[in-house]
Amino acid sequence: PYRLYIERIDPSKNMARFYALSIEPNLFGETSLVRSWGRIGSRGQQKIHVFDSEAKAVDLLLTLLRKKRSRGYLPLQ
Repeated sequence: PYRLYIERIDPSKNMARFYALSIEPNLFGETSLVRSWGRIGSRGQQKIHVFDSEAKAVDLLLTLLRKKRSRGYLPLQ
């Protein structure tokens, strides 16, 4: 149920980046926060954080979202 996709586009700097976050269950009954980022149009990179509770995953998601919003990332419109 938690999925987020934000972008930062600045043509003057030739910048077109994306950042995606999702919270998903894994096969072992734990909760995973999946982070993906990179240049728009590329596959980018991915990192997975594993938590024993969904609340901890949501806390990290909100922390990362605040950090990215302060750097100019915005949701698609």
